[in-house]
Amino acid sequence: MRIIVITGMSGSGKSTAVRALEDEGYYCIDNLPVRLFKRFVDLIGKSGETFKGIVLVADIRGREFFKGYENAFHKMTETGHTVEIFFFDALDDVLVRRFSETRRRHPADEQCSVAEAIRIERERLSGLRQIATRTIDTSEFTVHQLKEFILRIVRGEENENQLVVEVQSFGYKYGVPLESSIVMDVRFLPNPFFVPELKDGSGLEDVVRDYVLDNVVTAQFFEYFFPLLDMLLPAHCQEGKSYLTISIGCTGGRHRSVAIAEATGMHLQEIWPTVRIIHRDIEKGLK
Repeated sequence: MRIIVITGMSGSGKSTAVRALEDEGYYCIDNLPVRLFKRFVDLIGKSGETFKGIVLVADIRGREFFKGYENAFHKMTETGHTVEIFFFDALDDVLVRRFSETRRRHPADEQCSVAEAIRIERERLSGLRQIATRTIDTSEFTVHQLKEFILRIVRGEENENQLVVEVQSFGYKYGVPLESSIVMDVRFLPNPFFVPELKDGSGLEDVVRDYVLDNVVTAQFFEYFFPLLDMLLPAHCQEGKSYLTISIGCTGGRHRSVAIAEATGMHLQEIWPTVRIIHRDIEKGLK
């Protein structure tokens, strides 16, 4: 049976990975005492139910886990199971930010700062990190990017269609997306917001899209922008990058950036099969 042990830093995306694997057909259990690992695997094997594998989540919350994990892993491999250890990690400042956004207490220690708790956790997990089958740095992943990345790993597709491209529109008034690899400001284009009959529409509608795209300045922009992307994407792919996020922004994220993102996505889809188009602020643009 395929057994995947999910471990690593708190706030690094372990829960996101577990949900993706559960939807994929894996039996997932969180924070099981280490002494029950082998017994639980045996019970699942004898149950007669069909699963793609078992996912065991073990981290700093299970204090006794650190006293017996090597023995538990050995017992499972000894009986013929395949054990893979996925260690999830992220940069310290990213972990601090994630905890500040969720307002969760850090499980390592409630009596110190988040930064100090992360240091303590990293120290306690150092042995696990060294024996991990795979270390996954989630610092630059969005939630859906991480889900897709994990599924590609377990399906054995990670070397196929290596570069996943995300083209997203956004409004500068709501902030530049943190996950951006490339940012393009299109606020120099004529703004449909100031045309009364177009103001309430969006860049997904023909009349608004035509207003933005059927423009000499837009045509000149594409003459430079598309060749630039055609050069950059293969270069990123050669460097082994799995994801590339191209963020295109206008003031409100409803008109110009949406139309340009759609056109950019369509251009890239002619060469790259894994292009996704997202409009982050399209519903906010009229506020």
